[in-house]
Amino acid sequence: MTTSSVDHKFRIRTLNAISGAGLSRLPDELYEVGGSVEEPDALLVRSAKLHDTPIEDSVLAVARAGAGTNNIPVEALTERGVPVFNTPGANANAVKELVLAGLFIASRNLIPAARFAHTLEGDDAEIAKAVEAGKKQFVGFELPGRTLGVIGLGAIGVQVANAALGLGLNVVGFDPGISVEHAWHLSAEVERADSMEEVFRRADILTVHVPLIPATRGLVSTQRLALMKETAVLLNFARAEIVDTDAVVAALDEGTLRGYVRLPLHAGPQAPQCISLPHLGASTKEAERNCAIMAADSLRGFLEDGQVHNSVNFPEAVMTRQEGTHRLVIVNRNVPNMVGQVSTIVAQHGQNIANLLNKSRGELAVTLVDVEGEIEPEVLEELRDRRRAVGARHLSRRPALLGTPARPVTSRACGDISVGRGPGDACGDGIAVPDGVECP
Repeated sequence: MTTSSVDHKFRIRTLNAISGAGLSRLPDELYEVGGSVEEPDALLVRSAKLHDTPIEDSVLAVARAGAGTNNIPVEALTERGVPVFNTPGANANAVKELVLAGLFIASRNLIPAARFAHTLEGDDAEIAKAVEAGKKQFVGFELPGRTLGVIGLGAIGVQVANAALGLGLNVVGFDPGISVEHAWHLSAEVERADSMEEVFRRADILTVHVPLIPATRGLVSTQRLALMKETAVLLNFARAEIVDTDAVVAALDEGTLRGYVRLPLHAGPQAPQCISLPHLGASTKEAERNCAIMAADSLRGFLEDGQVHNSVNFPEAVMTRQEGTHRLVIVNRNVPNMVGQVSTIVAQHGQNIANLLNKSRGELAVTLVDVEGEIEPEVLEELRDRRRAVGARHLSRRPALLGTPARPVTSRACGDISVGRGPGDACGDGIAVPDGVECP
């Protein structure tokens, strides 16, 4: 990673306890980190809910040390030109191990058996007699030869599928959007289903590993449950809302579903065949450490070099920083000719582009431009005048604009126009300008 030598420290506010292994990735000479940091450049969170929390205009990025981002107002931040980072795969092994535990819990009735054992009283002989009389109610089934259905073949789903093969299970999976990376890691012995419904029909045990988005809310529905075998077991170690709990409880009561192991624990209908657990998926020291490191690295890469990696709302944009150049980071609406306009503006000021990367995702695009020599302030001014610009930053040894070197210059959105944010005051219309410049 290329580190800019700057005259200020980036400020990161932590909203939860973050593993020291992650915080140590943010060097003291470049970063001020803590829960009471004012005017933060970035937020670093785990479970803190940000939907009803005002997020300062100074915030350039938000990172969650975890996979899900339901606690972050992603859409609103996207409109502001603020990337949201997560840590996919950092807790995958921890969740995989919990899912495997769920397989054994479900197949061998371990939780009901433990509850029964805790109720036994008497001397050793009396307890032994009670055990012999009662253990037949906990008869389970073995895993080899049975079929595990996996919905969602991301980092966690792939690890679960591969590990299940080692237990002698047949595995069938479905994920229409599986990435090339995850496909490479998925064992060739995992059968790919043509549809989600096929997995529901074939599975003896079904596990879901998808994010909670509008398309996945209530994914395990009455209609899909009706496709399952009466002896099937459902595992949910993702998000509670992915499963229609009322429909599952009804299926358990009617005897059309054998059992349900769910996480997280939540209020709602219960059934004796339902095993509820706390949200323990990432609750290991190793997972917390991995998530913190990945989140801190993502923030550092973006703040120092404009790199976008593991963002849920921005395109992947990673380009090696060239020595002796200054970098422009431009966020804009994904419309034609933006790259051409950027190149033209830079060239008109007699400056040469050493390297350029443009990536898009949906309606948003990110352009990284390495320019030889000092970047003229007028270049940034003209870039921000482009009608479809959402944000522009100048990253250099002294990130500054119009004689204001105290903080890196970035931007905030004003409709389709983005303007510089320096130490100046707002001009009534929401446009911030540097000191000494009159309001338009």
